[in-house]
Amino acid sequence: MEQLFQVVGTCPQSAARAGILATPHGRVPTPAFLPVGSQGTVKTLTPDELRTLGATVILANTYHLYLRPGVEVIQELGGLHRFMDWDGPLLTDSGGFQIFSLGHLRRISDEGVLFRSHLDGSEHFLTPERVTELQEELGADIIMAFDECPPYSHDLGAIRQATERTHRWARRCLERHRRPDQALFGIVQGGIFAELRRYSAGFIASLDFPGYALGGLSLGEPKEMMHATIEHTLPLLPEGRPRYLMGVGSPEDLVECVARGIDMFDSALPTRVARNGGLFTRQGRRSILNSCFQRWEGAIDPACDCYTCAHFSAAYLHHLFKCEELLAYRLATIHNLRFVIRLIEDIRRSILDGSFLTFSEEFLGHYQPTDAEARAEQKRKWLESRRRKQLPDG
Repeated sequence: MEQLFQVVGTCPQSAARAGILATPHGRVPTPAFLPVGSQGTVKTLTPDELRTLGATVILANTYHLYLRPGVEVIQELGGLHRFMDWDGPLLTDSGGFQIFSLGHLRRISDEGVLFRSHLDGSEHFLTPERVTELQEELGADIIMAFDECPPYSHDLGAIRQATERTHRWARRCLERHRRPDQALFGIVQGGIFAELRRYSAGFIASLDFPGYALGGLSLGEPKEMMHATIEHTLPLLPEGRPRYLMGVGSPEDLVECVARGIDMFDSALPTRVARNGGLFTRQGRRSILNSCFQRWEGAIDPACDCYTCAHFSAAYLHHLFKCEELLAYRLATIHNLRFVIRLIEDIRRSILDGSFLTFSEEFLGHYQPTDAEARAEQKRKWLESRRRKQLPDG
């Protein structure tokens, strides 16, 4: 079998690197961004559209697919690739984050997690072994170990307990894993505590997973804290293995975290904010609902090469959102995903041609991130809305 991961270029002035991730369904250039298709679909888009946008690998979620339509249904119909008509690489998350976000609907023990479905209240019990089996049955190219993902605001004692449980579960996932054509990634936890993160990285690395993920970040902590966590964790992970930062997808974070050595990202942010009228530009995120776009004849981002910007004015998008037309959500999603994927393509190209430092300085110098307080408030409202509806995050 071809080597899973190979570094093909580095930036001398930073930890940024470009690589190739080899899977049974194709090679993935890294850095890579994974559009989130939790329920076997990236919302509003077809697989052909995703290919046109430049998507090379997609994420699906074991928790959601386990509850509906059921992993056995997908397996009977030929596996997840065939079920969703995606012939490229697939990664399945274990569903741990979603299960642990159920709050009072779940109960954790060392053996596993007992929880009630957010769909119908039915009771389920999942163990690390069963989650590994489910992902093997789905047939993704990359699967994730079952982990406990506590809120970053928990105290050191609670985070330490969750981290130790994550370690025990990681070992059990490895012992149960059977399919050599699937790469099982381990997940580093530890909250925002530097020593705990280092301890977790050392332990998970000692298990010799083919790839490693950083979980439990981008959950409301300040950006500087996330960056610091990455910086003191990655040096303890093997250089020749892929490094995956889970749940991070804002444009500025992609640039900052590639500079710190991250190879893979996933996030529902680009598609979620698109459906709420937030569109990315090289100057920052813009709300198409603002009245300034009512008569804006040009594209929302004249520098963008996506279908939306090539064919429609900002005024038209403004009109669609005001009317709550379904086309609005498709066109906005097309734009935001292409923006993020093109950014990743530009980052990789700059690493390979030696211009990453200049590229990152120019991008970050022009891109205006969402205000930190406003971003935290948006995150709080989103999480609260999902809790009220008893929906798991993601």
